[in-house]
Amino acid sequence: MNYFLRLYTVMTSQWIMLAATVFVLGCAGVIFFRYFETEERRAQRIRRKMEREVKAVATRISAYGQNVHKRFPSGDVVVGERDLAEQLRKKPAIVATALNVLLSERRVQKSALDGYWKLNV
Repeated sequence: MNYFLRLYTVMTSQWIMLAATVFVLGCAGVIFFRYFETEERRAQRIRRKMEREVKAVATRISAYGQNVHKRFPSGDVVVGERDLAEQLRKKPAIVATALNVLLSERRVQKSALDGYWKLNV
């Protein structure tokens, strides 16, 4: 019992060193796994990250359309890809991909003008 009490006192008095050690070991583990990662795994990781980002942008586009519709309930919500990319601070290619995802979910429609979309809210 005395051993555990002594270990507890050392750990509480040296918590900064313990936290720094855990941080360094964590960083070393991440660097190790990234360095020895195969090209296939790296491509899968990048693809999953891109899918998550596109999904998040699609959610933000839907929320943006609902907010605009709440402010102006009498008309349709029509947005341009470039304007929406500036509004969301994302690349136009990611916004276009997210709009195509929403198109497959039937939450947007292509407008008559090229590069503009009508949001179904």
